Amino acid sequence: MDSNKKYWKGLEELKQTPAFVEKSKGEFAESIPVEDVLNEAGLSTKTPRRDFLKALGFGVGAVTLAACNSTPVHKAVPYLIKPEEITPGIPNFYTSTFNGQSILVRTREGRPINVEANPNAIGLNQGTDSGTAASVLDLYDESKLKTAQIKGQDVEWSKLDSTVIAALNAAATAGKQITIVASTVNSPTTLAAIAKLTAKYPTTNLVQVDAVSYSAIIEANKNSFGKAVVPSYNFEKANVVVSVAADFLGTWLAGEEHTQQYIKNRDYKSLKNGKMSRHIQFESGLSMTGSNADVRIAIKPSEEAAVLISLYNAITGSSLAGGIAAKRAQTAVTLAAKELLANKGAAVVVAGSNDINIQTLANAINSALASYGSTIDLDNFSKQHQGSDVVFSQFLTNANAGQVGVALFLNSNPVYDYFKAEDVKAALKKVDFTLSFSQRADETASELTAIAPTNTFLESWGDASPKEGLFSIVQPTINPVFNTRQADQSLLVWAGDTTDIYSFVKNLWTSTILAGSTKNWNSVLQTGFEYKGAKTAASYSFAGNVEAAASAAIAAAKTVVGEFELKLYESSALRDGRYANNAYLQEVPDPVSKVTWDNYAAINPKDAEKLGLGEDATVTVEANGYKVELPVVQQPGQALGTVSVAIGYGRTKVGKAGNNVGKNAYPFASLVNGTIQFVAKATIAKANTIYQLAQTQTHHTIEGRNIIRETTFAKYLKDPNSESGRFTDKHKTYDLWNKYEQPGHKWVMAIDLNACTGCGSCIVACNVENNIPVVGRDEVRRRREMHWLRIDRYYTIEEDGKEYTKEADIEKLNSFENVTVVHQPMLCQHCAHAPCETVCPVLATVHSSEGLNHMAYNRCFGTRYCANNCPYKVRRFNWFNYWNDSRFDNYLNNEFTQLVLNPDVTTRSRGVMEKCSMCIQRIQAGKLHAKMENRKVKDGDIQMACQQACSANAIIFGDANDPESEVSKALRNERVYYVLEEINVQPGIGYMTKVRNTFEA
Repeated sequence: MDSNKKYWKGLEELKQTPAFVEKSKGEFAESIPVEDVLNEAGLSTKTPRRDFLKALGFGVGAVTLAACNSTPVHKAVPYLIKPEEITPGIPNFYTSTFNGQSILVRTREGRPINVEANPNAIGLNQGTDSGTAASVLDLYDESKLKTAQIKGQDVEWSKLDSTVIAALNAAATAGKQITIVASTVNSPTTLAAIAKLTAKYPTTNLVQVDAVSYSAIIEANKNSFGKAVVPSYNFEKANVVVSVAADFLGTWLAGEEHTQQYIKNRDYKSLKNGKMSRHIQFESGLSMTGSNADVRIAIKPSEEAAVLISLYNAITGSSLAGGIAAKRAQTAVTLAAKELLANKGAAVVVAGSNDINIQTLANAINSALASYGSTIDLDNFSKQHQGSDVVFSQFLTNANAGQVGVALFLNSNPVYDYFKAEDVKAALKKVDFTLSFSQRADETASELTAIAPTNTFLESWGDASPKEGLFSIVQPTINPVFNTRQADQSLLVWAGDTTDIYSFVKNLWTSTILAGSTKNWNSVLQTGFEYKGAKTAASYSFAGNVEAAASAAIAAAKTVVGEFELKLYESSALRDGRYANNAYLQEVPDPVSKVTWDNYAAINPKDAEKLGLGEDATVTVEANGYKVELPVVQQPGQALGTVSVAIGYGRTKVGKAGNNVGKNAYPFASLVNGTIQFVAKATIAKANTIYQLAQTQTHHTIEGRNIIRETTFAKYLKDPNSESGRFTDKHKTYDLWNKYEQPGHKWVMAIDLNACTGCGSCIVACNVENNIPVVGRDEVRRRREMHWLRIDRYYTIEEDGKEYTKEADIEKLNSFENVTVVHQPMLCQHCAHAPCETVCPVLATVHSSEGLNHMAYNRCFGTRYCANNCPYKVRRFNWFNYWNDSRFDNYLNNEFTQLVLNPDVTTRSRGVMEKCSMCIQRIQAGKLHAKMENRKVKDGDIQMACQQACSANAIIFGDANDPESEVSKALRNERVYYVLEEINVQPGIGYMTKVRNTFEA
């Protein structure tokens, strides 16, 4: 059954712009540079016919590969004495911790090559975010410092130690402060090392400041309940979720953990039981969370307080002034309040603002809904965000007054990420001695006296306590690559403690954390964590002043009202900018805009029309005295009169991949009533420059084919087959192919569109696992990104309750605010009747007896017939040797960085096709492991890289010949359909229809 909805990936596809139509005609975005390629191969179009045809017969890609100066030499160095724990070809796994999440690090021959979630851990035990998946690459970053430095010159560690100790003694003698400026510290080891330093130098103090601040939540909870903490949110207990500008599935607090919880009420298992939560989102820019909401209302940043006031009034019967005026938002608030009241104790309201008054309003609402002790937990609180904007501001004041003798910066870069960098620089000049533990001479470290580069987490001993009662270990998987030293060890040395860091961590755990536990030190190293158990979550009575909070919030909102309102947000990949030099993260498309390698000004298409902005336009954005020119993305879903800009870009001293990528948006922020605000009144003016963004959203158009299925929860309850639109339900199919039995395994996959949030962590995990190269901004502009897996994002639009199905009707709308989104992972479908196989002249792509479409890279010579014949457009052509070509130098094309490569996967040569292999190396490893144990492969033994990275469990892989496997059960679900089933290619991946729990239901 065909849907009447009009789905489109981008405005250019919707409007069928001439440029889009022209690029859609050919297989590639631009003409193939035959003359250049042949010249590079030592040929030309004037070459004698015999030689020319000989070259073409071998394949242009193979010719250019053969024309290289020499075949790369790979040196093999045998073990003199083989380490006992290493068996060549067999991976080792170590538990560790990254950003508070317990993880497993896979190593091969002593090299860390992969990071995945620890499946046995408490909390987030399924999936990782894109930053975690890509973190292994940072170990092999050549731009990191190789040793300690003083005033920009390399020095021995003994020289640095004596210099630091002298500075500490001088500060102590003068009675000056010794300040450690750090992002949130939740490591018991680090806190103990700081305590050692404080014991020797009593004027030492710790200042915690986070680039993205949550101090308003802490202060609001202190005022409302007497608990100065960031609570834990239990979205799995919520039947109704209302979010006001909180991207809780993306970058707000513990996004991956929230995803794992949230999806439990929305995936195929929950729907099968007749249960689905309802999610209402109010926001200005279209976030990842907003794109997954059942109901999304576009509002301005200045209206966030008004929405919460209206919600509070509707729930409590109060009549606070300043409620929301917009009709659509009013209606949504009324319906949301009704739902929330009907689900007291099983509902939650979250707000993304860093304004204490707005958070106080949210607290008052949640208290009225009896959320504390149920969906909100103030007792088993989060320790991930403890920074205080007020405390850091006071540090700057003290430094300017000459009261700080020594300042040590730990995981902190305020010269880049504080909104007034010049104020930070001026204050640092008044400090006698300054030092950073940064791994590189970043924006702050390069301004300081000395740098004591710390190890990466893969080279360190340590720990974390991300939540009350939960402790996670950090253990090294490799010796320090450079002459660096762990920050904790440096603090101990300067405190006069000669204990080595391993013994220090071990002693701390055995004497305190493991006291009374059944675990010992060795068992902790194996499991990776210690959990003391959850406290009983208590209910709390609201003790704040809601009237004062409402009045102050409305007054603050008036200060940002203007022709345009600016909202800053975190990029889901680069986050606050700490990952800017990770090329994998630079190239992963943004979940919503699909832009890579840049930030931009996102504005509503109607606002762009008023400003006279065309394709590839740029604008000048000015707010809070800061002005910058940015490329424009005409973003459906953006509230009229608003502009959204991502922070985390504009780094200048981070490394080859990240330097000068995008523009720094932190200076747009401001300090208001003690907290950093990411909203401002802005002016926007058309600039005269043209800038082409590397945006992937329409690179692989499906030319209007009906590939999305969508229904409502009400329709699903009446008919589970609703809108699944399976072709075979109504049509008879005919085969020209012989049928073959598959008695062994039949590997298939199911993807739940209701669970996929579009985050992109699967893309990064696939890149790392399968040695997929980074191609850079210019190549992405040419539609040459190499990702084997992409997530297609489709828009559809509604206004005034009506679905618009025609382009002409959509053009007449007053705005593009009210869009809904479907995210669809798209990869090789491993078709049983694969159209790519029939056109390959050399049998480079063939079907296996286990149902997989294989690629023999050494057979392929790049005719690209297969890509042309693939209806899903999931094959990639290697235009260059991206790993060994200086034109693609994102610090990846050197022998050192290439140590990150997975030895189980071939690095592909120039001139061949590549695509998803369904992680065949993992399949073979799982079969071999089962054989060694003299048993059959069990369901769950084999997991794909994308599946393992998915926090939502949206991707399910397994053996269709096992009727009890999870994938077999999933594919028997009534919502399952197969994309382009009507052309009878018989894909091996089934999708589950998207379900929305709308108000109309």
